[in-house]
Amino acid sequence: MKRAAGHVPAPPHVPVLLDEVIAALALPGAGLAVDGTFGAGGYTRAMLAAEPGLRVVAIDRDPSAIAAGAGLVAEACGRLRLVPGRFGDLDVLLAEIGESRVDGGLADRVVLDIGVSSMQLDQPERGFSFRHDGPLDMRMGADGPSAADIVNIAEESALADIIYHYGEERRARAVARTIIEARRRGRIETTAQLADLVAGVVRAEPGSGIHPATRTFQGLRIAVNDELGELVRALHAAERALRPGGRLAVVTFHSLEDRIVKQFFAARSGRASQGSRHLPGALPGSTPARSFQLVTKGPVLPGEAETARNPRARSAKLRAAERTEAPAPEPLDAIRTLASLPEPRGGARR
Repeated sequence: MKRAAGHVPAPPHVPVLLDEVIAALALPGAGLAVDGTFGAGGYTRAMLAAEPGLRVVAIDRDPSAIAAGAGLVAEACGRLRLVPGRFGDLDVLLAEIGESRVDGGLADRVVLDIGVSSMQLDQPERGFSFRHDGPLDMRMGADGPSAADIVNIAEESALADIIYHYGEERRARAVARTIIEARRRGRIETTAQLADLVAGVVRAEPGSGIHPATRTFQGLRIAVNDELGELVRALHAAERALRPGGRLAVVTFHSLEDRIVKQFFAARSGRASQGSRHLPGALPGSTPARSFQLVTKGPVLPGEAETARNPRARSAKLRAAERTEAPAPEPLDAIRTLASLPEPRGGARR
């Protein structure tokens, strides 16, 4: 990999599947790449180093990430611009800062690294993790209800749905019931309080090394930040922003995210033209728009060496596709459905 002049020392948080992402993007020698999830700047740094003629616009909804990237902006000598905002609005944000091309496209490459960053997990005051006690916040930005708000206000059925569908926790009903009982005695304000409550009703899986509260925290974090809805919006925004021949690479970390990306690419590449079990009513009997063609035929997974170096990589999956000349179709309602909680149904969870 080529190194740009004024290369910045590597950050403490290692980006996952970095070499595979750069290979899938097939970066052009010049043009514009968008890092929709800047975080600690790992992918941005690699793209700047790989192609000295490339410019990067990096987006993040977390004000602390934008502030921490100031040094990289200075070192990039005009090739990097940081933009505060949500990656679901990336096409709008690019237009607002004056990025456009004569062929009608806004960007040549887009990369998205979905979910919470290691940097956020390592800050107890952000409330994303139970490894250290902190306020039960979990907001990636500075707006909207916190996890504490949801835990202390939501009805039992709503809590159970969030924990079951977004956290994939089989004992969601028992966890929700325990939370309701505990908050009658006082507000649940810290990560340690919540983790202890969950550990009282969810057994640790022998030999897994996974804390019993992991799935509950995941479900709440996804709900607080509307992460799946934001992913759906980002996929459609990237589709609108990319020029023909542009590429989109997406790294996900759990099955809910990967299912959305997989079905979006399947529908937009024509592979879902006969419908899908996960994508109901996906263009049955019709000619798909085929706004993308697949670059990766299936998920690209990290190797053993990477997972040994970086345990966070063990659940990562990379999917990539190349934009065709077809106009961006209307957003896929069925993909939006995958990001939403299902309508309440009868029956009880364990």
